[in-house]
This record gives sequence, structure tokens and C-alpha cells, in this order.
Amino acid sequence: MRMRMLLAVTLAAIVFAGACAKAGSGGGSGSPSGPGTILYPTGADRLVLRIDQGGGFINPQVTISQIPLISLFGDGLLITPGAQAEIYPGPALPTVVQERLTPDAIQRVLIAARDAGLFESRHLSGVPDTGTTTFTVVANGQTTVTTMGGLGMSASGSSDDQARQELQAFEAKVMDLGWLPPGSISDQGTYRPTALRVYVSEYQPSQGLHETPVAWPLDPPLATFGDPVAQGGLMGTRCGAVTGSDLGTLLPLAEKANELTPWTSGGARYALRFRPLLPDESGC
Repeated sequence: MRMRMLLAVTLAAIVFAGACAKAGSGGGSGSPSGPGTILYPTGADRLVLRIDQGGGFINPQVTISQIPLISLFGDGLLITPGAQAEIYPGPALPTVVQERLTPDAIQRVLIAARDAGLFESRHLSGVPDTGTTTFTVVANGQTTVTTMGGLGMSASGSSDDQARQELQAFEAKVMDLGWLPPGSISDQGTYRPTALRVYVSEYQPSQGLHETPVAWPLDPPLATFGDPVAQGGLMGTRCGAVTGSDLGTLLPLAEKANELTPWTSGGARYALRFRPLLPDESGC
């Protein structure tokens, strides 16, 4: 009798453990697991870490095509701006590169973020009238946002000097991941977007330069493409997203064009700016 009871308890424990393992195998928390593990969303379109810069006195016509400095997603995909050609006019499509981190590497990056104080939201004083760096971290079931103006500039005597140094050190660390163990990074190459944001504005000819026009290949025509942009400094600009088979048609043309290429549609010429969309982004 005692043997039968012991066997029943053992089998129940095995079934319970198996059920727990199955329940824990679904998406939503990072791996590896264990004591001290930092949980993070594991979906391919779920953001884990982003470092972005904006504001200041930069022309919005320039910033609309920029992507964040760092975007790390739950499947390990890490997307950053690539080296931009130092030519004029520059390419119409910005260079974007990718690599993929192992779950252990993601853990190490998140530990560094925690050590830099990024597991709590803070809006730190910075250098006035400069661009703002924004750190977004999604971990342990919460999203935290930390901002600081003029992060890369000297602000001696500020009450946030210590935080500034920690954030600068963390940014430098994730911009160069050579400190990760061998085998932590794979799938390095050019990022191929599945969607492209297109900004349309009136074409302004450049003196002394005569670029070859490119015919807009899609419907609707550029005069009605997308929607008007409400952002300051972009009056008269329209924006729309191109996906699917339309992207397959437009992308090769955009890759050959430059930032001064006139795009023709309905008998008029337009200037286009392109912004590759990241896995967590859509539309305008």
C-alpha cells in the first residue's frame, strides 16, 4: 500500500513538473532561465533596448530618415545605422546593418543596462538646447525610459554628473560589443526592411547639379500619396508606408537614387526621403 502511494506521488510530481516546463516554454520571457535571470520579451517584433537621439537644432528634413543608434529585439536581432558614404549628394536610402545576439549575450547587455541605472525611468538634467538621448529598456515586465540632453558633451558641476558618466559608458559599451564572449554574435550584414516610410515634398532643384529623374512606380501618384505631416518644419510634406510587393518594386529604385534625385509623377517632380521601418514600427 505504501509503495503504491509513493509511486502515485512520484508520478504526480513528474506530470506537474512537465506541465510547468510546458507552461514556461511560451513566448514572453527571456532565456536562459534561473535565479537572477532578467526577463525580456522574446518576440521578433518586441523591443528590448533602444538608444535614440533627437531634438536640438537639426533640420527635420535630415532627421526624418535617421534610425535609432541601437535597437535590440527579443529574437536577438540588433539593428544600427551603417557607415554612411561621405559623398554629395548622398544615397537616398540610409545604410542600416544588423547582427544577432545569443540569449546569453542579451542577458549581459541587460545586466550592463541595469548597472547603468536604466531599470528605472529618469529624466536627467543636461546641456540646454542640445539633442536628447533617450534610453528605452523593456525588462522584468516593465518599460523604463531615461533621457538626458547633450549626453556626449561636458557638463561639469551638474547634479547628474555621475549618471552622465554611467550612461556614456553604457552607450559606448553597446556600440562596440567586442567585450561579449566568442560566439555571441552572428547573422551580420545589411538589414533588409519589410516596410519603408516615404516622405514626399516639393522638389527644389540644386544649382549646378542635374540628377536623372526617376519615375514613381506605384499607385497612388505622389500628389496624393500618404497623409500630410503635422510635425513642425515639415509643412507641405506627405508621408506613407510602402510594404509587400510594392516594396519589392520601389526598393531597387531607391537603392540606386540619391538624396537629390527628382521623382516624377503626374507630370510633376518631387523630392523623396526614405526611412527603413524597424520590426516594431509601422506607418508614419
